[in-house]
Amino acid sequence: MTNCSVKIATRGSKLALCQANLVKEQLEKHFPGNVFEIQIIKTRGDKILDVALSKIGDKGLFTRELENSLLQNEADMAVHSLKDMPTELPEGLIIAGVLKRGDVRDALVSINGKKLAELDENDIVATSSLRRKAQLLHFNSKLRVVDIRGNVDTRLQKMDEGYCTAMIMAAAGLQRLGYQDKISEILDPSIMTPAISQGAIAIEIKDDDHETESMVLEINHIPSLIAVKAERVFLSALEGGCQVPIGCFSESDDKNFKISGVVSDTDGSGMIRESAEGEIRTAEKTALVLAKKFLDKGAKELIQKIRLLNNI
Repeated sequence: MTNCSVKIATRGSKLALCQANLVKEQLEKHFPGNVFEIQIIKTRGDKILDVALSKIGDKGLFTRELENSLLQNEADMAVHSLKDMPTELPEGLIIAGVLKRGDVRDALVSINGKKLAELDENDIVATSSLRRKAQLLHFNSKLRVVDIRGNVDTRLQKMDEGYCTAMIMAAAGLQRLGYQDKISEILDPSIMTPAISQGAIAIEIKDDDHETESMVLEINHIPSLIAVKAERVFLSALEGGCQVPIGCFSESDDKNFKISGVVSDTDGSGMIRESAEGEIRTAEKTALVLAKKFLDKGAKELIQKIRLLNNI
């Protein structure tokens, strides 16, 4: 396929543009005769910066406007952080592929290079995520946890200005921006279980756009897609969402697949952790086995309670 102009929709933050350009560069390698154009679109989540994410509602907060551009034929593909995408996509859209997944873990960034175990009641830890807040408080109930909004640079600046002494962010985002040196500690997923599909860059298209789909399939990383699809099956089975304290990550090789998860109330006092193992060829089935373990332990009731208390 040559002499084709392809528009790639993305949010306008430095990280979003970095991720969109990773997609663009890979496509250009495979299709040197085509022109790939980045198209910046502002989402509702980018515009509302003075309200906690858990209070806004999570249905397409960082994705809907990009998806509208696809449905209105203003863009050919949209690039997302997959962890921001609801499990139910708008009718007519599909995730055509993902790039090779980055680091799935969360990272601690602190003023004095303190590790998580070294933080105490004098520290103020910032995060926009109820999932991270819950696990922080479960690890150390004496920590003071505050909300923070804004892109990566804005958050780092707020910490430098004294808003907090530490913060939790996705390791992959910091690494992609070249901020590895700012990381004080990469957090073990058994302590800080990451968000579903964290570290994955997704490419969304219209389900009847077979030309664009054929291009995306050339850069799709199949092992990463298998992993994130299974994690999203787990989230969907629990009827969770981006702003509910649910975490999940998977590990696999050519044959085996393991998926681990967490569901917690917002103060970390009531927490369920479980895992399930199976074969890679039945990864989604294993994800459903994990979901059943959580449901049998009352996860659905816990999630409903969280939604009620936090107006999610």
